[in-house]
Amino acid sequence: MVAVKNAKHLFNEYPEGYPVPGKTTVFDNSETIDVENVPLDGGFLVKTLALSIDPYMRGRMRRPTTKSYVGGFKIGEPLQNFGVGVVLRSENPDVKVGSHLYGMFEFVEYFIGKNAAQFRVLPEDSGLPWSVYVGAAGMPGQTAYYAWKEYSKAKAGEVAFISTGAGPVGSFLIQLAKEQGLKVIASAGSDEKVAFMKEIGADVTINYKTQSIPEVLEKEGPIDIYWDNVGGETLEAALDAAKQYGRFILCGSISGYNSEPKGIRNLSNAYVKNLTINGFIVTSLAKNYETEFYETVPKALASGKIKYTEHKYNGLESVGEAILDVQTGKNRAKAVIIVADQ
Repeated sequence: MVAVKNAKHLFNEYPEGYPVPGKTTVFDNSETIDVENVPLDGGFLVKTLALSIDPYMRGRMRRPTTKSYVGGFKIGEPLQNFGVGVVLRSENPDVKVGSHLYGMFEFVEYFIGKNAAQFRVLPEDSGLPWSVYVGAAGMPGQTAYYAWKEYSKAKAGEVAFISTGAGPVGSFLIQLAKEQGLKVIASAGSDEKVAFMKEIGADVTINYKTQSIPEVLEKEGPIDIYWDNVGGETLEAALDAAKQYGRFILCGSISGYNSEPKGIRNLSNAYVKNLTINGFIVTSLAKNYETEFYETVPKALASGKIKYTEHKYNGLESVGEAILDVQTGKNRAKAVIIVADQ
């Protein structure tokens, strides 16, 4: 019987403002597991390979009295988000040893799964690194693909403005919009991210830290479609720049995740300009597009037709840093925790 470390990353306290690494969340490697002999009781033992760090995780760091569409993290328990792992042992006939699973993972190195239906079995021959299945081939890619298909009503020659255009959702959207013949304006917060947006086809790029979004939209708009990941002043600028009968797709509002959200002062544009505004949660659209997504998107990513980037963090001990980087925009690309190699 040989026990190995089974490290985990725990939610430790409710943050006020930005999450603090080592305080809001903590790394714990005090536990061990005997991977060869631990009882499975009809389940399957999974080794975690990659975990996703996403902006919405900040909303799960809330007190129990605050209600939301997704459950909050619990003090003293591991964080949770989308991950990929490999099956080491199995007593479940529906789960094969050596297969790779995607789904909602706890932030632990090893865990025993019970319900095979909670996970998607990934193809072994996709040509993609497993980490991509928590990014462009996972929930972030699904977010972009599903909602653009459902709500954009995009037509060639229109103008789309995409906020956080260098992230995993925004960069996917730039490429979807360009494929349909749109002019794309995209914003991000660094010159490196601006360069990536240009590389994947954005016609007009904005470094919002050094340029005025309203001034650029005044010059390059008006806009037919706005994808909002930011809220606040960026949403206000888009409302001012919107064309009659424009379509707004509201995905997130990270500008208010770590501080008191500010009201939108010019929301009257919504009725003055006959705008259609759709908010959504990605799971609500899965039934319409999930099969299509997995049939087409991994192949497009593997072939290079759709480009993606990753910012890899090594080990569960780096989770706190990665969470803070995503909230402050310091991550260079899709934030992924590499927990282990194969």
